Amino acid sequence: MSKASANSRKWRQYATAITINLSAVAAGLSIGWTSPMIGPLQDPNTPLGTEPMTQDQISWLTAIFCVAPVFALPFSNPLAEKYGRKIFASSISIPLGFSWLLTLLAKDFACLVIARILAGVGLGMVVFIVPIYVAEISSDEVRGVLGSFLMFALNIGILLGFIFGAAMSYQMFAISGLILAILFVSGFAFMPESPIYLLRKNCHDQATRSLMWIWNNDKTTVDSEIMRLQEIVKDGVNFDKKVRFKDLWRDRGTFRGFLIASALLSGQQTSGIAVVFMYTVTIFRLAGSSLDPDSAAIILAVMQVFGSFLSTMTIERAGRRLLLLISCLGMAISHCLLGLFLLLQHLEYDVKSINWFPVVVLSFYTILYCIGIGPVAYVVTPEVLSPDVSGLASSVAVAFMWIISFIIVKGFPLANDVIENYGCFFVLASCCLCTFVFTYFVVPETKGRSIESILKELGGEEIETRKIHENKKCSVKP
Repeated sequence: MSKASANSRKWRQYATAITINLSAVAAGLSIGWTSPMIGPLQDPNTPLGTEPMTQDQISWLTAIFCVAPVFALPFSNPLAEKYGRKIFASSISIPLGFSWLLTLLAKDFACLVIARILAGVGLGMVVFIVPIYVAEISSDEVRGVLGSFLMFALNIGILLGFIFGAAMSYQMFAISGLILAILFVSGFAFMPESPIYLLRKNCHDQATRSLMWIWNNDKTTVDSEIMRLQEIVKDGVNFDKKVRFKDLWRDRGTFRGFLIASALLSGQQTSGIAVVFMYTVTIFRLAGSSLDPDSAAIILAVMQVFGSFLSTMTIERAGRRLLLLISCLGMAISHCLLGLFLLLQHLEYDVKSINWFPVVVLSFYTILYCIGIGPVAYVVTPEVLSPDVSGLASSVAVAFMWIISFIIVKGFPLANDVIENYGCFFVLASCCLCTFVFTYFVVPETKGRSIESILKELGGEEIETRKIHENKKCSVKP
């Protein structure tokens, strides 16, 4: 295959991944909506109803958005299996579109709660289907890069949310969100279905056409890839058999994969990212930052996009494990530094000369999150799960993630009253250290490896083969 043909094939995969990730930009906009809208909704001249919202109502708006993605999980896997990845991914625009429509037309708190639930369901669908679809249309050499697009796209959406919140009215923000949801579904309509899904459904001709588009009509390579995918499907297991919860610990490799996926996705939330971005403006106000809180939040979102860009550039060079370790350790240090600053402030030390410090620390925290645990958790999850259980395992792991996110976001204001704001950040630092330790001892390196190779190592097969080979070498006398 010529170099030009190989590059064209990669660009087709890039175009497909970018298009489906427009849904993540739309979902990220819903995440970014919360922080800049807290102020206007609590203002006497509120854009919603006649009375400003209470702190408890605001906490419910943020928390319900974090738990709402769980509502998407019971139907996500069955629908994605029955109707295909493409149709299911296209349907993301339905809850996202209706959430913005309700936000625009809402007259009271109850309507806004329903809108946030719909937005959360859309986010849950995005986080479920995008990693699976991208992994199934990607070749091994670009799978990590394309997998990191999810976090990059979410962060662009969050940044847009902060900018829109500062520059637009409540109504114009909602209209912009609705337009973005429509743009996504319009563009994704031209993308192919996952070839491995089509082969599992015995649609050989359609799978070939899908691969021909993705791989730029390189028939020789497509024929070879079709044979490889057919072997995976054949060796995989009976995909028509209903997968049950007990299948998640049917053998060592499956259980280890499920454990890794659950721990990394949960570690994402225990790192405190939801707290930082849904309470960004509030945190900067508490810290007495010298910058306008809205401006500081935008700077933080820019840092997040920058960190995601760094991750995309390095994930296939540095490897997943190294990025995870750097990220978790760096976030723990950042939380400790911010906790120390808030503790000094609580003890009434004069910290006005360094009131820029929280912005700098949280900017570093954001970059570290975005080069490691943020995108890598989504990349590693489909890599460590057997294809036949990936749907169920991903659903359960993501459910843990959203439940933990809900507990942290809803509990942050309460914990803030009990152990003070500095105590909250010390707790988050200890959680980051726990994820660091887990990664060091349990998570394998998956960079540039086939799914089959990774699953064999998780099951101990590669490790045992390597030990036998080394023992044979040692037994040979010089």
